[in-house]
Amino acid sequence: MCRFLIYSGQSPILLSHLITSPTHSILTQSYDSRLRLDTTRPHNADGFGVGYYTAGSGRVNGRNRRRGSGSKEKDEQDDDIVDLGPEPCIFTSTIPAWNCRNLERLASKTVSPLIFAHVRASTEGALSDSNCHPFARGALMWMHNGGIGGWKLGVKRKLVSDVEDKWFNVVQGSTDSEWAFALFLDSLEKYGGVDPDDEAKQRDGFGHTVLRKAMLKTIERINSYISALSPEVREGEDVRSLLNFAITDGKSVVCTRYVSSQTDEAASLFFSSGTDWKPQPGKDGVVGAKPKVGKGEYKMERRDKGADIVLVASEPLTFERDNWVTVPTNSVLTIHNQNVLIHPILDEHYNATSSFKRSEQFAAAKGQTTGDGIAEKNSTKAAIARDKSVDHLANGVGAVAVGAA
Repeated sequence: MCRFLIYSGQSPILLSHLITSPTHSILTQSYDSRLRLDTTRPHNADGFGVGYYTAGSGRVNGRNRRRGSGSKEKDEQDDDIVDLGPEPCIFTSTIPAWNCRNLERLASKTVSPLIFAHVRASTEGALSDSNCHPFARGALMWMHNGGIGGWKLGVKRKLVSDVEDKWFNVVQGSTDSEWAFALFLDSLEKYGGVDPDDEAKQRDGFGHTVLRKAMLKTIERINSYISALSPEVREGEDVRSLLNFAITDGKSVVCTRYVSSQTDEAASLFFSSGTDWKPQPGKDGVVGAKPKVGKGEYKMERRDKGADIVLVASEPLTFERDNWVTVPTNSVLTIHNQNVLIHPILDEHYNATSSFKRSEQFAAAKGQTTGDGIAEKNSTKAAIARDKSVDHLANGVGAVAVGAA
Protein backbone atom coordinates (compact mmCIF):
# COMPACT_ATOMS: atom_id res chain seq x y z
CA MET A 1 0.00 0.00 0.00
CA CYS A 2 0.94 3.62 -0.43
CA ARG A 3 1.62 6.44 2.00
CA PHE A 4 0.60 10.06 1.64
CA LEU A 5 1.17 13.37 3.40
CA ILE A 6 -0.67 16.70 3.37
CA TYR A 7 0.56 20.05 4.65
CA SER A 8 -1.74 23.06 4.97
CA GLY A 9 -0.26 26.17 6.55
CA GLN A 10 -0.80 29.87 7.05
CA SER A 11 2.77 30.35 5.83
CA PRO A 12 4.84 28.49 3.24
CA ILE A 13 7.16 25.77 4.48
CA LEU A 14 10.30 24.33 2.96
CA LEU A 15 9.42 20.97 1.44
CA SER A 16 12.45 19.33 3.03
CA HIS A 17 10.99 19.96 6.51
CA LEU A 18 8.28 17.44 5.61
CA ILE A 19 9.62 15.16 2.91
CA THR A 20 13.29 14.51 3.57
CA SER A 21 14.49 15.90 6.91
CA PRO A 22 12.25 14.45 9.67
CA THR A 23 13.44 11.19 11.20
CA HIS A 24 10.26 9.47 10.05
CA SER A 25 9.59 11.57 6.95
CA ILE A 26 7.48 10.20 4.13
CA LEU A 27 10.74 9.47 2.32
CA THR A 28 11.89 7.33 5.26
CA GLN A 29 8.48 5.63 5.41
CA SER A 30 8.96 4.49 1.82
CA TYR A 31 11.58 1.99 3.03
CA ASP A 32 11.06 1.89 6.81
CA SER A 33 7.34 1.97 7.54
CA ARG A 34 6.49 1.32 11.19
CA LEU A 35 2.85 0.51 10.42
CA ARG A 36 3.39 -2.02 7.64
CA LEU A 37 2.64 -5.68 8.25
CA ASP A 38 3.09 -6.96 4.71
CA THR A 39 6.61 -8.39 4.69
CA THR A 40 6.26 -9.57 1.09
CA ARG A 41 6.12 -5.94 -0.08
CA PRO A 42 8.20 -4.06 2.49
CA HIS A 43 8.95 -0.97 0.40
CA ASN A 44 7.07 1.81 -1.36
CA ALA A 45 9.40 1.60 -4.34
CA ASP A 46 6.98 2.05 -7.23
CA GLY A 47 7.46 5.78 -7.65
CA PHE A 48 6.56 8.93 -5.79
CA GLY A 49 5.13 12.36 -6.37
CA VAL A 50 5.03 15.82 -4.83
CA GLY A 51 2.45 18.48 -5.66
CA TYR A 52 2.49 22.02 -4.31
CA TYR A 53 0.97 25.42 -4.97
CA THR A 54 2.94 28.54 -5.74
CA ALA A 55 1.88 32.17 -5.48
CA GLY A 56 -0.65 33.30 -8.06
CA SER A 57 1.83 35.68 -9.65
CA GLY A 58 5.51 36.36 -9.55
CA ARG A 59 8.18 38.77 -10.67
CA VAL A 60 10.59 37.79 -13.39
CA ASN A 61 13.34 39.47 -15.35
CA GLY A 62 13.88 41.81 -12.43
CA ARG A 63 17.22 43.60 -12.33
CA ASN A 64 18.71 46.38 -10.29
CA ARG A 65 19.99 49.39 -12.18
CA ARG A 66 22.11 51.93 -10.37
CA ARG A 67 22.20 55.42 -11.69
CA GLY A 68 23.43 58.67 -10.32
CA SER A 69 21.12 61.46 -9.17
CA GLY A 70 23.24 64.41 -8.22
CA SER A 71 25.33 63.34 -5.24
CA LYS A 72 23.00 60.43 -4.52
CA GLU A 73 22.58 57.00 -6.08
CA LYS A 74 19.40 55.03 -6.05
CA ASP A 75 18.29 51.58 -7.09
CA GLU A 76 15.58 50.90 -9.56
CA GLN A 77 13.85 47.58 -9.94
CA ASP A 78 12.50 46.63 -13.35
CA ASP A 79 9.97 43.84 -13.11
CA ASP A 80 7.61 41.99 -15.37
CA ILE A 81 4.66 40.33 -13.66
CA VAL A 82 3.89 36.78 -14.78
CA ASP A 83 0.66 34.99 -13.91
CA LEU A 84 1.59 31.53 -12.65
CA GLY A 85 -2.03 30.38 -12.62
CA PRO A 86 -3.88 28.39 -9.95
CA GLU A 87 -2.56 24.99 -11.03
CA PRO A 88 -0.22 23.08 -8.70
CA CYS A 89 3.32 22.19 -9.68
CA ILE A 90 3.74 18.41 -9.69
CA PHE A 91 6.97 16.42 -9.71
CA THR A 92 6.78 12.64 -10.13
CA SER A 93 9.34 9.93 -10.70
CA THR A 94 9.50 6.15 -10.89
CA ILE A 95 12.83 6.20 -9.07
CA PRO A 96 12.43 5.08 -5.44
CA ALA A 97 12.05 8.23 -3.33
CA TRP A 98 15.04 7.39 -1.14
CA ASN A 99 17.29 7.15 -4.18
CA CYS A 100 16.27 10.35 -6.01
CA ARG A 101 18.79 13.17 -5.66
CA ASN A 102 16.53 15.51 -7.59
CA LEU A 103 13.90 15.17 -4.87
CA GLU A 104 16.43 16.27 -2.26
CA ARG A 105 17.48 19.22 -4.43
CA LEU A 106 13.90 20.28 -5.10
CA ALA A 107 12.80 19.90 -1.48
CA SER A 108 15.70 21.95 -0.14
CA LYS A 109 14.88 24.98 -2.32
CA THR A 110 11.07 25.00 -2.62
CA VAL A 111 8.47 26.49 -0.29
CA SER A 112 4.68 26.23 -0.41
CA PRO A 113 1.67 26.73 1.89
CA LEU A 114 -0.12 23.61 0.59
CA ILE A 115 1.68 20.38 -0.24
CA PHE A 116 0.68 16.85 -1.26
CA ALA A 117 3.28 14.07 -1.17
CA HIS A 118 2.83 10.39 -2.04
CA VAL A 119 4.99 7.26 -2.15
CA ARG A 120 3.59 4.34 -4.11
CA ALA A 121 3.45 0.58 -3.66
CA SER A 122 1.41 -0.49 -6.66
CA THR A 123 -1.67 -2.69 -6.48
CA GLU A 124 -3.03 -1.65 -9.88
CA GLY A 125 -1.15 -0.21 -12.86
CA ALA A 126 2.38 -0.52 -14.18
CA LEU A 127 5.46 1.32 -12.98
CA SER A 128 5.32 4.59 -14.92
CA ASP A 129 5.25 8.34 -14.34
CA SER A 130 1.63 8.46 -15.49
CA ASN A 131 0.65 6.19 -12.60
CA CYS A 132 2.39 8.24 -9.90
CA HIS A 133 0.28 10.37 -7.59
CA PRO A 134 -0.79 13.11 -7.14
CA PHE A 135 -3.04 13.63 -10.17
CA ALA A 136 -4.32 17.05 -11.19
CA ARG A 137 -6.91 18.78 -13.33
CA GLY A 138 -6.52 22.53 -13.31
CA ALA A 139 -6.28 23.65 -9.69
CA LEU A 140 -7.66 20.36 -8.36
CA MET A 141 -5.16 17.83 -7.02
CA TRP A 142 -5.92 14.24 -5.95
CA MET A 143 -4.21 11.25 -4.36
CA HIS A 144 -5.25 7.90 -2.90
CA ASN A 145 -4.03 5.25 -0.50
CA GLY A 146 -5.85 1.94 -0.76
CA GLY A 147 -7.70 0.11 -3.50
CA ILE A 148 -11.16 -0.20 -5.05
CA GLY A 149 -12.73 -3.58 -4.35
CA GLY A 150 -13.73 -5.81 -7.25
CA TRP A 151 -11.83 -3.58 -9.66
CA LYS A 152 -11.07 -6.32 -12.19
CA LEU A 153 -14.32 -8.16 -11.53
CA GLY A 154 -16.56 -5.63 -13.24
CA VAL A 155 -16.26 -2.47 -11.15
CA LYS A 156 -13.81 -0.81 -13.54
CA ARG A 157 -16.13 -1.39 -16.49
CA LYS A 158 -19.09 0.09 -14.60
CA LEU A 159 -17.11 3.14 -13.46
CA VAL A 160 -15.59 3.85 -16.87
CA SER A 161 -18.96 3.64 -18.59
CA ASP A 162 -20.55 5.95 -16.01
CA VAL A 163 -18.31 9.02 -16.40
CA GLU A 164 -18.73 11.66 -19.09
CA ASP A 165 -16.35 11.60 -22.05
CA LYS A 166 -14.36 14.65 -20.98
CA TRP A 167 -13.52 13.02 -17.64
CA PHE A 168 -12.89 9.69 -19.33
CA ASN A 169 -10.22 11.46 -21.39
CA VAL A 170 -8.57 12.90 -18.26
CA VAL A 171 -7.11 9.51 -17.38
CA GLN A 172 -3.59 9.01 -18.70
CA GLY A 173 -2.49 6.02 -16.62
CA SER A 174 -3.93 2.67 -15.61
CA THR A 175 -4.55 2.92 -11.86
CA ASP A 176 -7.85 2.63 -10.04
CA SER A 177 -6.78 5.78 -8.17
CA GLU A 178 -6.76 7.94 -11.29
CA TRP A 179 -10.10 6.52 -12.40
CA ALA A 180 -11.45 7.43 -8.97
CA PHE A 181 -10.26 10.99 -9.65
CA ALA A 182 -12.15 11.00 -12.95
CA LEU A 183 -15.22 9.81 -11.06
CA PHE A 184 -14.74 12.63 -8.54
CA LEU A 185 -14.60 15.21 -11.33
CA ASP A 186 -17.74 13.71 -12.82
CA SER A 187 -19.45 13.81 -9.40
CA LEU A 188 -18.35 17.41 -8.84
CA GLU A 189 -20.07 18.42 -12.06
CA LYS A 190 -23.19 16.23 -11.77
CA TYR A 191 -23.90 16.49 -8.07
CA GLY A 192 -21.86 19.49 -6.93
CA GLY A 193 -23.40 21.71 -9.57
CA VAL A 194 -20.11 23.20 -10.76
CA ASP A 195 -17.87 22.70 -13.76
CA PRO A 196 -14.43 21.52 -12.56
CA ASP A 197 -12.90 23.46 -15.46
CA ASP A 198 -14.59 26.76 -14.51
CA GLU A 199 -11.80 29.35 -14.51
CA ALA A 200 -13.29 31.47 -11.73
CA LYS A 201 -13.68 28.43 -9.46
CA GLN A 202 -10.17 27.33 -10.32
CA ARG A 203 -8.81 30.62 -9.01
CA ASP A 204 -11.19 31.35 -6.13
CA GLY A 205 -11.84 27.80 -4.95
CA PHE A 206 -14.83 25.49 -5.18
CA GLY A 207 -15.69 25.66 -1.50
CA HIS A 208 -15.06 22.97 1.08
CA THR A 209 -18.71 21.93 1.32
CA VAL A 210 -18.91 21.35 -2.44
CA LEU A 211 -15.68 19.34 -2.45
CA ARG A 212 -16.89 17.26 0.48
CA LYS A 213 -20.24 16.59 -1.19
CA ALA A 214 -18.50 15.43 -4.37
CA MET A 215 -16.12 13.25 -2.35
CA LEU A 216 -18.97 11.52 -0.53
CA LYS A 217 -20.80 11.02 -3.81
CA THR A 218 -17.68 9.46 -5.31
CA ILE A 219 -17.55 6.89 -2.51
CA GLU A 220 -21.30 6.26 -2.81
CA ARG A 221 -20.98 5.58 -6.53
CA ILE A 222 -18.04 3.20 -6.05
CA ASN A 223 -20.08 1.27 -3.50
CA SER A 224 -23.00 1.13 -5.93
CA TYR A 225 -20.81 -0.42 -8.64
CA ILE A 226 -19.69 -3.11 -6.19
CA SER A 227 -23.27 -3.75 -5.06
CA ALA A 228 -24.28 -4.21 -8.71
CA LEU A 229 -21.90 -7.14 -9.14
CA SER A 230 -23.51 -10.56 -9.31
CA PRO A 231 -24.14 -12.36 -6.00
CA GLU A 232 -21.73 -15.08 -7.12
CA VAL A 233 -18.91 -12.55 -7.48
CA ARG A 234 -19.66 -10.69 -4.25
CA GLU A 235 -19.91 -13.89 -2.24
CA GLY A 236 -16.97 -15.66 -3.87
CA GLU A 237 -14.48 -12.79 -4.07
CA ASP A 238 -13.17 -10.12 -1.71
CA VAL A 239 -14.75 -6.88 -2.94
CA ARG A 240 -14.00 -4.66 0.06
CA SER A 241 -12.45 -1.25 -0.67
CA LEU A 242 -9.89 0.87 1.17
CA LEU A 243 -10.59 4.46 0.15
CA ASN A 244 -8.27 6.97 1.77
CA PHE A 245 -8.79 9.79 -0.75
CA ALA A 246 -7.46 13.36 -0.68
CA ILE A 247 -8.55 16.33 -2.81
CA THR A 248 -7.63 20.01 -2.74
CA ASP A 249 -8.41 23.06 -4.84
CA GLY A 250 -5.48 24.99 -3.41
CA LYS A 251 -7.73 26.59 -0.80
CA SER A 252 -9.42 23.76 1.11
CA VAL A 253 -8.53 20.11 1.64
CA VAL A 254 -10.91 17.15 1.95
CA CYS A 255 -9.68 13.64 2.73
CA THR A 256 -11.26 10.38 3.84
CA ARG A 257 -10.43 7.36 5.93
CA TYR A 258 -12.81 4.71 4.69
CA VAL A 259 -13.35 0.97 4.36
CA SER A 260 -16.42 -0.59 2.75
CA SER A 261 -17.13 -2.79 5.76
CA GLN A 262 -18.90 -2.48 9.10
CA THR A 263 -16.49 -4.80 10.84
CA ASP A 264 -13.05 -4.14 9.32
CA GLU A 265 -10.58 -1.37 10.02
CA ALA A 266 -9.52 1.17 7.40
CA ALA A 267 -5.99 2.05 6.33
CA SER A 268 -4.25 4.27 8.85
CA LEU A 269 -4.63 8.06 8.82
CA PHE A 270 -3.55 10.69 11.36
CA PHE A 271 -3.51 14.44 11.71
CA SER A 272 -1.63 16.99 13.77
CA SER A 273 -2.19 20.71 14.17
CA GLY A 274 -0.41 23.54 15.92
CA THR A 275 1.37 26.84 15.56
CA ASP A 276 4.90 25.68 14.63
CA TRP A 277 6.51 22.65 13.02
CA LYS A 278 10.08 22.93 14.20
CA PRO A 279 13.32 20.95 14.16
CA GLN A 280 14.49 20.09 17.65
CA PRO A 281 18.01 20.46 19.07
CA GLY A 282 20.37 17.70 18.03
CA LYS A 283 22.97 16.01 20.17
CA ASP A 284 25.21 19.04 19.76
CA GLY A 285 22.42 21.32 20.98
CA VAL A 286 22.14 23.14 17.67
CA VAL A 287 18.57 23.98 16.63
CA GLY A 288 17.72 24.38 12.97
CA ALA A 289 20.99 22.99 11.69
CA LYS A 290 20.54 21.46 8.28
CA PRO A 291 20.03 17.75 9.00
CA LYS A 292 20.95 14.91 6.74
CA VAL A 293 18.09 13.10 5.05
CA GLY A 294 15.91 11.44 7.65
CA LYS A 295 18.06 12.52 10.59
CA GLY A 296 16.12 15.49 12.00
CA GLU A 297 13.84 15.40 15.03
CA TYR A 298 10.76 17.59 14.58
CA LYS A 299 7.89 18.53 16.85
CA MET A 300 4.50 20.17 16.40
CA GLU A 301 4.37 23.05 18.87
CA ARG A 302 1.17 24.68 20.10
CA ARG A 303 1.34 28.11 21.72
CA ASP A 304 -2.41 28.68 21.59
CA LYS A 305 -5.60 27.06 20.26
CA GLY A 306 -4.87 28.20 16.74
CA ALA A 307 -3.97 25.82 13.92
CA ASP A 308 -1.49 27.73 11.78
CA ILE A 309 -0.28 24.34 10.55
CA VAL A 310 -2.24 21.16 9.83
CA LEU A 311 -0.56 17.91 8.82
CA VAL A 312 -2.42 14.81 7.64
CA ALA A 313 -0.41 11.63 7.13
CA SER A 314 -0.82 7.91 6.59
CA GLU A 315 1.83 7.50 9.25
CA PRO A 316 3.06 10.01 11.89
CA LEU A 317 6.19 11.93 10.90
CA THR A 318 7.48 11.91 14.48
CA PHE A 319 7.49 9.59 17.45
CA GLU A 320 6.01 12.34 19.62
CA ARG A 321 2.70 10.53 19.82
CA ASP A 322 1.12 13.35 21.81
CA ASN A 323 1.27 15.35 18.57
CA TRP A 324 -0.94 13.02 16.54
CA VAL A 325 -4.65 12.18 16.51
CA THR A 326 -6.12 9.14 14.77
CA VAL A 327 -8.75 10.03 12.17
CA PRO A 328 -11.85 7.92 12.95
CA THR A 329 -12.70 5.05 10.62
CA ASN A 330 -15.25 5.91 7.92
CA SER A 331 -15.06 9.65 8.28
CA VAL A 332 -14.17 12.64 6.14
CA LEU A 333 -11.70 15.27 7.34
CA THR A 334 -11.91 18.83 6.01
CA ILE A 335 -9.34 21.61 6.36
CA HIS A 336 -10.83 25.05 5.70
CA ASN A 337 -9.27 28.31 6.87
CA GLN A 338 -6.97 26.14 9.01
CA ASN A 339 -9.95 24.68 10.88
CA VAL A 340 -10.19 20.90 11.01
CA LEU A 341 -13.68 19.38 10.75
CA ILE A 342 -14.43 15.67 10.95
CA HIS A 343 -17.73 14.27 9.67
CA PRO A 344 -18.83 10.63 9.91
CA ILE A 345 -19.65 8.99 6.59
CA LEU A 346 -23.19 7.78 7.19
CA ASP A 347 -23.81 4.90 4.81
CA GLU A 348 -24.39 1.14 4.93
CA HIS A 349 -20.85 0.62 6.25
CA TYR A 350 -21.14 3.05 9.15
CA ASN A 351 -21.04 1.41 12.58
CA ALA A 352 -22.66 3.54 15.28
CA THR A 353 -21.46 1.29 18.10
CA SER A 354 -18.57 3.31 19.49
CA SER A 355 -17.30 0.44 21.65
CA PHE A 356 -17.09 -1.99 18.72
CA LYS A 357 -13.53 -3.00 17.85
CA ARG A 358 -12.99 -3.48 14.15
CA SER A 359 -10.79 -6.26 12.82
CA GLU A 360 -7.37 -5.30 11.47
CA GLN A 361 -6.91 -8.47 9.41
CA PHE A 362 -8.16 -7.04 6.11
CA ALA A 363 -5.99 -3.92 6.33
CA ALA A 364 -3.03 -6.06 7.42
CA ALA A 365 -3.46 -8.33 4.40
CA LYS A 366 -3.16 -5.22 2.22
CA GLY A 367 0.02 -4.07 3.97
CA GLN A 368 -1.75 -1.69 6.35
CA THR A 369 -2.61 -1.60 10.01
CA THR A 370 -4.01 0.85 12.51
CA GLY A 371 -1.46 -0.03 15.17
CA ASP A 372 -0.76 3.57 16.03
CA GLY A 373 0.36 3.01 19.60
CA ILE A 374 -1.23 6.29 20.58
CA ALA A 375 -2.53 6.53 24.13
CA GLU A 376 -6.20 7.06 24.77
CA LYS A 377 -5.61 10.69 25.72
CA ASN A 378 -4.69 11.34 22.09
CA SER A 379 -7.77 9.68 20.66
CA THR A 380 -10.32 11.68 18.79
CA LYS A 381 -12.65 11.49 21.81
CA ALA A 382 -10.06 13.28 23.89
CA ALA A 383 -9.58 15.87 21.16
CA ILE A 384 -13.32 16.47 21.08
CA ALA A 385 -13.32 16.99 24.83
CA ARG A 386 -10.58 19.61 24.53
CA ASP A 387 -12.37 21.53 21.81
CA LYS A 388 -16.08 22.12 22.36
CA SER A 389 -16.72 23.58 18.93
CA VAL A 390 -19.33 21.40 17.19
CA ASP A 391 -20.77 22.00 13.76
CA HIS A 392 -24.10 20.12 13.70
CA LEU A 393 -25.17 18.39 10.53
CA ALA A 394 -28.71 18.46 9.24
CA ASN A 395 -29.16 14.82 10.24
CA GLY A 396 -28.19 15.55 13.82
CA VAL A 397 -24.74 13.98 13.77
CA GLY A 398 -21.99 16.45 14.54
CA ALA A 399 -18.96 17.41 12.54
CA VAL A 400 -16.41 18.08 15.22
CA ALA A 401 -13.71 20.72 15.04
CA VAL A 402 -10.67 19.10 16.59
CA GLY A 403 -6.96 19.71 17.12
CA ALA A 404 -3.93 17.85 18.40
CA ALA A 405 -2.43 18.90 21.68
